Amino acid sequence: MSQEALKKAEELKLTGDHEQAIKFLEDVLVDDLNISKAYEEIADNFLSLKEFDKAILALEQAIKLDPISANAHYLLGFALSVKGDFDKSITELELADKIEPNHPEILRCLGWSYFNAQDRTTGIIVLERARYMSPNDALILSDLGVCYLNNKAFEKAEEIFNHILEIEPNNQQAFDCMKACQFHKIKSDLDSRK
Repeated sequence: MSQEALKKAEELKLTGDHEQAIKFLEDVLVDDLNISKAYEEIADNFLSLKEFDKAILALEQAIKLDPISANAHYLLGFALSVKGDFDKSITELELADKIEPNHPEILRCLGWSYFNAQDRTTGIIVLERARYMSPNDALILSDLGVCYLNNKAFEKAEEIFNHILEIEPNNQQAFDCMKACQFHKIKSDLDSRK
């Protein structure tokens, strides 16, 4: 796929015109069905539209054409995670991490999938690695904070949500999670006094 075609598809995606971007990329594929990057871009647009099954199909085709595309494995792992298929998600994200080691976004998704696949310790360790590499990434911090909150590590969670609010004062999710931390800390204190 020419750089110009890729740039045009990216512009459409960035303006939020995902359907037009998909159509444009499908037209590119009419001329050559073997362009793995076009399938990846189609999938990325389907993910934005929350059409996860279509994204997964496009990514499986991209991986058939380019089995060592870190981006395709990452996007597939992300889509599988959103659908709740955490074991398959981990497999794809581990492959992405082997191809492109220590990428904070890959590690964020991998940590989240581990945590939700009931390997909470590994999930938090991987998310902490992502945090170390990208200490002000609100998405990484948010996932890590939610994991600590679910693990009843309220002080750690509160510290993380405070940090997010320093970076993004209008982050409603962080604000809501901060309130949940404070509620659970008070409840825990009251329960321990009974």
